[in-house]
Amino acid sequence: MAEIITAVYASEDTLPNVRNDLVSVGIPQEKIRVSHEKKQVQVMGPESAEAEIEEILKRHAPTEIHTS
Repeated sequence: MAEIITAVYASEDTLPNVRNDLVSVGIPQEKIRVSHEKKQVQVMGPESAEAEIEEILKRHAPTEIHTS
């Protein structure tokens, strides 16, 4: 089953770096949603990849992170 992990960041400048890191480890671009207005990155991935995705998101010091 797919999980959606959302991370919110203090700065909009962080978003491209987060996206690039996710793509570089093989997350398909179509599974990554970036909202500059909300300063957030959402990633849809399988539960088996949740820990790796969260680790990448946390590298960039999010103000909040949650899974749905």
